[in-house]
Amino acid sequence: MALDYATLELLRQNHPAWRLLRAQHAPLVAGFLRRVFIVPNVRELSQADLVEALEDELFVLREQLGGGAFPGSAQTYINDWADNDKGWLRKFYPTGTDEPHFDLTPATEKVLAWLEGLTERAFVGTESRLLTLFDLLRQMSEGSQTDPEVRINELQKRRGEIDNEISRILGGDIPLMDDTALKDRFQQFLQLARELLTDFREVEQNFRTLDRRVRERIALWEGAKGTLLEQILGERDAIADSDQGKSFRAFWDFLMSQTRQEELSGLLQQVLALPPIVALRPDARLQRVHYDWLEAGEYTQRTVARLSEQLRRFLDDQAWLENRRIMDILHQIEAHALALREDLPAGEFMPLAKVSASIDLPLERPLYRLALKPLIAELALDDGEVEIDTAALYAQVVVDKAELARNIRQALQGRNQVSLGEVVAKHPLRNGLAELVTYLHLAGEWSQKVVDEQQQEQVSWQTDTGATRRASMPRIILLRNG
Repeated sequence: MALDYATLELLRQNHPAWRLLRAQHAPLVAGFLRRVFIVPNVRELSQADLVEALEDELFVLREQLGGGAFPGSAQTYINDWADNDKGWLRKFYPTGTDEPHFDLTPATEKVLAWLEGLTERAFVGTESRLLTLFDLLRQMSEGSQTDPEVRINELQKRRGEIDNEISRILGGDIPLMDDTALKDRFQQFLQLARELLTDFREVEQNFRTLDRRVRERIALWEGAKGTLLEQILGERDAIADSDQGKSFRAFWDFLMSQTRQEELSGLLQQVLALPPIVALRPDARLQRVHYDWLEAGEYTQRTVARLSEQLRRFLDDQAWLENRRIMDILHQIEAHALALREDLPAGEFMPLAKVSASIDLPLERPLYRLALKPLIAELALDDGEVEIDTAALYAQVVVDKAELARNIRQALQGRNQVSLGEVVAKHPLRNGLAELVTYLHLAGEWSQKVVDEQQQEQVSWQTDTGATRRASMPRIILLRNG
């Protein structure tokens, strides 16, 4: 990308990272987000936890800078940072919950990494980086060499160097790395480990963008199903076969190896115990940095899994037809609205109730009244005999709500969706209308459901007297929770 004036001006106006650096409260945003996300390597936080942490941060800052500093509330700041015009936080709803969660955007992580690089370092190592560059060039040169004679000569040269080193060690000449070289390489290891975690959010963002594009295309597609599937699989293969996809797959295969994990753990334990490294006081969490890589990689894998789930649901004809029917209804509503845009009907055609605000004045509230204390008289109870009908105590209808919920979950174990009528047909109603109402209550609380008002389902049950009762209800389709 050419960094000319036009490009830089466009980035200054639109890129979230540049907006963060120009923000009035940039020190608050960068410092707080680094403390809660980067330092503990947290990938997501619920809204309640994030707001609570920011309230603590604001309290400390107001104690230092005065009560007028940062006049907004923590909730306001969090929502502002997640807006599209800022783009510093990603707000999303995990599956199975209605509470928003937040994560850093790749742009924010880049800003934090850049700001961290501005701090003055007590020691700047150059030897390890030069050796790394040299080693990378040698790997590329050897890996692209097609002449077998050249490669064999290189391997023989390396074997001769190894033999010479073995001979020196057997002769008592053991070369050791000095403290400066150890610190140099350890600093480079720290930098690469942090950059690796930073890159994960960008890789995940790219896969998430593909997932969103697939969802939109499935919802709006009106052509042949095979054509759409071919395009989607083509894009997914393009991502998987890209340099980024291949590199991530190779990284994941390498890290998932049990042998490699044990080797990493042993090397980290050995290096962190060296006296020059102990003197640097490294973070104790560095001992398990490879597990942080695994955790970050799992998030990317989950995003890829969601993409596969979208393709699987697309292949399900029932879900396909339901999505198409919903989109057809929305298109009809949109077409009618556009047709009526220039031809508004005369008179009142859509009355709205309560268009004015309901105001409750403070003096209209009832005054506090002391609760009446019951007066208990000490009366002696006399024994007596009274004829009462106790049948009403045993005629109560008890509906086991947990059992009905279990029936729905069992019906969804082998399929992705089931209608409420199918559940009732498989488990006939034993308590009549009360049990049906309980089923409807459970359906209302179900996280993923579709109500088809155009189609009716009939359910029936037998009363205690043997009479058959029937009820009609809209078709309610319950979906298996993702």
